[in-house]
Amino acid sequence: MSGKRIGIGARPLADPQAEAWIRQSVAVDIGKVERYTARLTLDVTPALRTRIKLAAFDRGVTMAEMLREVLERQFPEVAS
Repeated sequence: MSGKRIGIGARPLADPQAEAWIRQSVAVDIGKVERYTARLTLDVTPALRTRIKLAAFDRGVTMAEMLREVLERQFPEVAS
């Protein structure tokens, strides 16, 4: 091992909108908490997760919100 030190570069400049979105506090809507009580776990590829996350960011929603909308459209509630 050589005695040469390799410096780590400075953190790259980030997109201010992305930083704000990541750091935003999540407001808890009691209606949402009561409505969404079942958890669904789904394994996806890292590439698909990235595409979903970017699409949600572009729409200004969370991944969970966006995926709930997709599932609601695909599987609408059937009137009895």
